[in-house]
Amino acid sequence: MSNTILAIDIGSMAIKAVIADIDEIGDIKVLGHGVAPSQGVKKGIITNIDLASKSIRQAVNDARRIAGNNISSAVVSISSAYTKSTNSIGIINISQKDITIKEINRVMETALYNADIPKEYDVLHVLPYNFKVDDQTNIEDPYNMNASRMEVETHIIIAQKSSLSNLKKAIVSAGLEIESIVLDSYASGLSTMSNDESTLGVAVLDLGGQTSSLSIFKNKSLRYNNFIPVGSNHITNDISIALHTPLNVAESLKRNHGNLIEITDDILELPIIGDEDNKNSIPLKVVQNVIISRVEETLLILAKYLEKSGLKDNIGAGVVLTGGMTKLKGMRDFAQSVFPGYSVRIGVPQQLKGLFDNLKGPENSTVIGLILYKAGAHTQYEIDNKKRLLHHKEEHNSLKKDFEDTGFVSEVADDDLIKSSSGSDNSSGTIMFTDLPGVDSNRGDLLSKVKNWIKQLF
Repeated sequence: MSNTILAIDIGSMAIKAVIADIDEIGDIKVLGHGVAPSQGVKKGIITNIDLASKSIRQAVNDARRIAGNNISSAVVSISSAYTKSTNSIGIINISQKDITIKEINRVMETALYNADIPKEYDVLHVLPYNFKVDDQTNIEDPYNMNASRMEVETHIIIAQKSSLSNLKKAIVSAGLEIESIVLDSYASGLSTMSNDESTLGVAVLDLGGQTSSLSIFKNKSLRYNNFIPVGSNHITNDISIALHTPLNVAESLKRNHGNLIEITDDILELPIIGDEDNKNSIPLKVVQNVIISRVEETLLILAKYLEKSGLKDNIGAGVVLTGGMTKLKGMRDFAQSVFPGYSVRIGVPQQLKGLFDNLKGPENSTVIGLILYKAGAHTQYEIDNKKRLLHHKEEHNSLKKDFEDTGFVSEVADDDLIKSSSGSDNSSGTIMFTDLPGVDSNRGDLLSKVKNWIKQLF
């Protein structure tokens, strides 16, 4: 059975909606998309709920029309401008010795309980980055391991309750429901970094329209995030102010002549704000120097955040740049000079099946990342904004279905040890087959299969 996803990226410059379908084997196909200019959103923050809702509705309706699907439940991005982060540790003892989903959920909830979270904030993501089992550290996946004690280190992202409420109101006013809320920079990382990069350690710089963010991933988990309220739109404003030319002309100059490497002496004739009859003669290198100054300032601030994170030596895979500002010519080489000693590349969204051409650019990393998040690319065992433990473990669920199909067991708990039909706990982790109802000699083959399933599981 397929699963349809609606992703909505609420950006400062544009609202983007994408509808995609996930088939039975996990392949993703994009069905439709819509883009609307952002209204009521400044520097990542909703400043007018009615206007923001109108833009959201327009983008979603366009996506629905192309996809032929009226899906109303969405996974929505939230700007880093709303958020803070903290780290926390959880430790539990394990009585039955085998680690199940129940124990993993318990240790994650313990880490959340131990976290120092202000009353005016709600949790967005609780992301595990290091499991310890007894005396062993850096456990990639503790599931089904034998242990008497488990510990987890987590990175917790929180958001202001008032800001979350405004976001939800804008979505509801657009006639939609929120299925999940995801940090925008987290989503951007999911869509642009490779599996090796997320394992070895990578810094993802999302350079957007009015905000820019730094996210550091290591061992497939988000370890650090921060942002500045500066983006490519500030370059446009700088050009307009410095050259006293209209904003639309400044935007065109940025897009057509934004070159961070090759400086030229060409002369441009630019209109003057408030004076339609005259023009200024401006050397192109003046425009380029304005652009270079703003880009350099932005990257240097993010470089200081990287230093501040304490993880500078943990990004073995280097730096990935994404977002609309990266479309400036020479951006990769320029960033390489700001981050010497690291490999630097421009990151574009994963090329999903059916991806429209106008969704393939780096400015669409967040909305594609939301699709991937909902499709299962999230950090294993993270707790989301609805306090759900997200994981890919399906063994218990498939076993439950197989048991129900045979008529042996009417109910098996998804995350507890399987119990015998008498109702008593079976601490050995095996099923007492003598207690199963209706077992006879004619079902020997089936019984053998069940035994094999149990051996593999426990």
